[in-house]
Amino acid sequence: MREFLKSYAGRVKQCLDDLPLAEMERAVNALEEAVRGEKQIFAFGNGACAAASSHFVCDLVKGCLVEGAPRVKAFCLNDGAPLMTAWANDDSYERVFVEPLKNYLDAGDVVMALSASGNSPNVLRAAEYGREAGAVVVGLTGKGGGKLAALATIPIVVKSPSYEEVEDIHVVVTHMLKLALIRKLQGSL
Repeated sequence: MREFLKSYAGRVKQCLDDLPLAEMERAVNALEEAVRGEKQIFAFGNGACAAASSHFVCDLVKGCLVEGAPRVKAFCLNDGAPLMTAWANDDSYERVFVEPLKNYLDAGDVVMALSASGNSPNVLRAAEYGREAGAVVVGLTGKGGGKLAALATIPIVVKSPSYEEVEDIHVVVTHMLKLALIRKLQGSL
């Protein structure tokens, strides 16, 4: 048991060591630019990525209150179950994120697309629309990046084939982005 636990922790540590810090810096800069420009940030994903998206938006809206800086306008598209299920039922699950984006997204906004595999059709469709609409698309993915890594303006790929490890690191990455954003807004980074 102990060896298994130690091995898992070691793999997670390796994922952290392999994070693409240059891409993460680009993501923080994009988030800062969006906040200072009073633009919007939209996050979304499926399953554990939905939970991480919701957590990230909560952290941004409540945790990034910096005196003298604009408030963060962030929204989690997977938090609206009635709207999601309406699109899924009446059209298709592939459209649950792209259709709300068509209502709200403006050029210069940030789209934070989370997909552990990088191949979730509904996430890809929304990321594609984000690019077409002039948004900065941050693709937080794993397992080699999938199609999302190629589609994203800023790909952040966790180097692991394990869903669990990728999902663990996604939460760490969103915390890192939030904390770095706070420091940027305070002028201390």
